[in-house]
Amino acid sequence: MKKIIIAVILICSVIAFSGFAFATEHATKEECVAMCKKAAKMVEEKGLDATLKAINDKNGPFVWKDTYVFALSTKTGSVLAHPLKSKLIGKNLMGLKDVDGVLMFVEFLKAGNSKAGEGWVDYKWPKPGEKKPSKKETFVYKVKGQDVSMCAGVYE
Repeated sequence: MKKIIIAVILICSVIAFSGFAFATEHATKEECVAMCKKAAKMVEEKGLDATLKAINDKNGPFVWKDTYVFALSTKTGSVLAHPLKSKLIGKNLMGLKDVDGVLMFVEFLKAGNSKAGEGWVDYKWPKPGEKKPSKKETFVYKVKGQDVSMCAGVYE
């Protein structure tokens, strides 16, 4: 009986620490760029609806390490897809400010609607599970021929 209890404790410990290791993996800026471009390519190949469905899947291809891709309307600033907060879909967040008064979604729109059609936006936002804001950078990439930008961010 002791051996079984020790084995169970050992297995539970391994699983717990494995999950912790995955949770502490951080996405890179390069990955954010690549994933936003991957989502844009999917729009071209499979259409916007299929891509938004894939982005909304919290277990899908656009959620990795400690970040994800979300889609934003370049006309209205409304969230079109979000894998972790479905209640944001359809919401216009143009008035949302960080602690320094940065209107993040206004800046996202500016980046996506710029001549380059892409760019980085710097602001402060709390990491998941934290209250204190941290520096965050979000890459914004406008899908050619569409009124949508793909966005993904990393904490510094």
